[in-house]
Amino acid sequence: MSIPTDASDARGKSVSGSGIDNYAAILGVSARDLNNKSLYSFIDKWLGSPHRLGGMQPSGIDCSGFVGILYREVYGKNLPRSSRDMSEHVKRKYERQLKEGDLVFFSFGGRNIDHVGVYLHNNKFVHVSTRRGVIISDIKDSWYYKYFVRAGTPKI
Repeated sequence: MSIPTDASDARGKSVSGSGIDNYAAILGVSARDLNNKSLYSFIDKWLGSPHRLGGMQPSGIDCSGFVGILYREVYGKNLPRSSRDMSEHVKRKYERQLKEGDLVFFSFGGRNIDHVGVYLHNNKFVHVSTRRGVIISDIKDSWYYKYFVRAGTPKI
């Protein structure tokens, strides 16, 4: 199985073995550090699903739809539907404080938050890319970092 990623330090990294071992390799952690197996099996089901604005299915999903379904299925919690509304319901954190499951927000279109993903480990996050669908990326890669505006834990 190949995990779609555009994270610069994970490109070309060979992954083999169980799914959790592959995630550990991409995220630069030990498989023992990946305690939330349901999170990674959820991501497995959605990886590569294409972007579709307003979409809520594996055949087409948008960023906030993906994060909302992930939170409902993995954590049993309901989030607002839009990334902007989600950003208003987080306990804000600095990057160095982020933990697996926290939300990361971006503003690609100007002042307003218009993109959300779920933080994993070592600056990596899972989200829905408009070009590549559900993918793991790195906040610190210059393309994402210049648009990164907020992060935190949902207050729900």
